[in-house]
Amino acid sequence: MNTKQITRVLLFIGTPISLYFVPWTLLFAWLAPLPDSVEEEVSQALKHDFDGIIVFVDQAGKEPEFFAAGWHNREAKIPARPDALFKIASIGKLYDAVLIAKLVAAERLSLDKTLADYFPELAGRIENAERITIRMLVQHRTGIPNFTDTPDFWINPPGSSEEALALILDRPADFEPGEAYAYSNTNYLLLSLLIEKVQGYGKFQYMQEEVFLPLGLKNTYASIHEVKMDELMSGYYVGVKEDIKTTDYGSMVASAGDVGIFLRALNDGSLLTDKEQEIYSSIYVYAHTGLIPGYQSFARYYQDIDTVVVQFVNTTNFDGYTWGLSEITFNRIGKILRRRQGL
Repeated sequence: MNTKQITRVLLFIGTPISLYFVPWTLLFAWLAPLPDSVEEEVSQALKHDFDGIIVFVDQAGKEPEFFAAGWHNREAKIPARPDALFKIASIGKLYDAVLIAKLVAAERLSLDKTLADYFPELAGRIENAERITIRMLVQHRTGIPNFTDTPDFWINPPGSSEEALALILDRPADFEPGEAYAYSNTNYLLLSLLIEKVQGYGKFQYMQEEVFLPLGLKNTYASIHEVKMDELMSGYYVGVKEDIKTTDYGSMVASAGDVGIFLRALNDGSLLTDKEQEIYSSIYVYAHTGLIPGYQSFARYYQDIDTVVVQFVNTTNFDGYTWGLSEITFNRIGKILRRRQGL
């Protein structure tokens, strides 16, 4: 990534002019007539200046559908591929929460024990470590600062979990444990470290055993370092010419199809035992989104139409209007699918 260009974008792209026009862009996108098919909606999404988009639809009783439009690689003019790998960012938290539920069900972990119980060395380094429970970590109710909000994180990301954690050590808490909700990637960094401490080996090896292999997932990986880079969809940040897919922000990588298989198994109960399902239901959600520079993702199960939808868009920007437009596109696809079933 060209850090000077990224810095200029961060400093100057959020102008009053852009803020003036963004709400109208979103409004027009929301009010546009719905097309007859998901394929048409995916193609029309390119009008929002997305470089590329992938959509996976798994409707019960039908063969899964894959849609793609735009570019897999803009510079090489390679069309978007429905089977491409993608940085799924915070959707990975669903996988982590599954592992936590499994460890709790096996009585190898307690949701009511504290961060300090498992990591006594963090007492005094993370405020309230002796009062922050594992349940609070899963539910983002800890008050621990978010390491991705620290200065220059996105310009110069840390090279390891230890470096990432160091960014928030000895910093004051944002609020008292359990008193509020605030999304913090630090919570799930700590949960990842906890899983590895309890298991005695890598989190992704455990995930492979408990999730990937049982579900037959062959296109889900721990990071960009495990994949062939030409299989990874390029990522673009508005105002920066270069493809930024080689920058590592610590994201899992997966295909839309693999995310869809995982999400259906999570929601229909086939991934977890009854006990594990009960625990999971008490601690975390069943759908998620993800956002890092160059990559935004949506994964949701629509219970009323028994349908899983996964959407990847490989364009982001500082103002957030690309996120708003992606969310509108995703919701419109849901409406098309409901209409297809007469709802």
